[in-house]
Amino acid sequence: MKFLPLFLLLSLVFACTPKVAKIIEPTVLTDEQLRQKANLLAHQFIITDGHVDLPYRLKIQNFRFTKELMGIPIETDEGDFDYKRAKEGGLDAPFMSIYVPSSYYTNGGAKEYADSLIDMVRGIATELPEYYSIAVSTAEVETNFKKGIVSLPMGMENGAPIEEDLGNVQHFYDRGIRYITLTHSKDNQICDSSYDTTRTYNGLSVFGESVVQEMNRVGIMIDVSHISDSTFYQVMELSKVPVIASHSSCRKFLPGFERNMNDDMLKKLAENDGVIMINFGSTFLDLNVREKNHANWRKLDSLLIEKQVHIDSLEGKALLKQFKIDNPTLYADVETVVKHIDHVVQLVGIDHVGFGSDFDGVGDSLPTGLKDVSQYPNIIFLLLKKGYSDEDIAKICYRNLFRVWNASEKYAAKMK
Repeated sequence: MKFLPLFLLLSLVFACTPKVAKIIEPTVLTDEQLRQKANLLAHQFIITDGHVDLPYRLKIQNFRFTKELMGIPIETDEGDFDYKRAKEGGLDAPFMSIYVPSSYYTNGGAKEYADSLIDMVRGIATELPEYYSIAVSTAEVETNFKKGIVSLPMGMENGAPIEEDLGNVQHFYDRGIRYITLTHSKDNQICDSSYDTTRTYNGLSVFGESVVQEMNRVGIMIDVSHISDSTFYQVMELSKVPVIASHSSCRKFLPGFERNMNDDMLKKLAENDGVIMINFGSTFLDLNVREKNHANWRKLDSLLIEKQVHIDSLEGKALLKQFKIDNPTLYADVETVVKHIDHVVQLVGIDHVGFGSDFDGVGDSLPTGLKDVSQYPNIIFLLLKKGYSDEDIAKICYRNLFRVWNASEKYAAKMK
């Protein structure tokens, strides 16, 4: 039997085959296609945020558990966070910040204040169970995500509520706290603050060393945001598990701003297998913006003193309104946030960065393109433009934080 030449055989096959559109995987997507993909990924992946100050905002508004305030189902322009905008932006697991001002360490009542905020967050989940649920593990976040419910994990900002009793570490774990920021703007009983020049202990106190060990034992993640550099390095030596910086940025872009982390600290954090979650506040992101806005604030203070008016008086409010017109606030932009994320990735790798917005906590300083929780896709869009893969973006959105969270739980289980 004679065989037809291969090229003739293939010609006959294709001639008898219905024509179909040739599928070409585009190597370069348009901006519109990238935006569509960014929005898709924002809803395909769990988005965690290390720090959202909703509880404190609601606290000063007298625990208003109203659907209107929470953006359900109508639109609201109050604050930076609500359910409607969270779902629009793909936010699934914002850590509710149980923020305890430093004055409660000085004046007392820190534990009671923290418990009241925890009660309030639990009250939201109880009153609005079709929208929100408390989450104390990555598994619970994943379950809620499948149901379309926004998880409300909790982190305590300031270790002052531990007071002088190590037993309170277990107390707050039992209440749902899954990270503790060791201090805030002032030195406390645990350690020194990056904002406080007193340097009470030159790092951790003796009690603070015990707190770090107890947090490891119980399964509460250690948050190194707000602490002094010396405290950070001592925590790195003591902690048996990875740590997080729940809402910090890179000092490389703001030299001398100790509240952010320098490159050596980022390398140490990565060696520990930890995660820095980038703060969105403009004054954490851009040196020029920070300096000019601070100059304006000093100018405003001088003007109030010169006019002998209080800012909360009618005259003071009128003065402030005109001052803002004459001296507009400057903002960073979403590109600057991505610059900080990219710096971490280039320095220590994709496994050590996430989102830690500080929404509802940084006031009128959110960058252009990131004014509320509906705008996470803007970050993802820019990451895609820079060539980040879907896997990279999944790590930034949630997998990096989940790794640390699970490591804390695993170590605690082993210790028990």
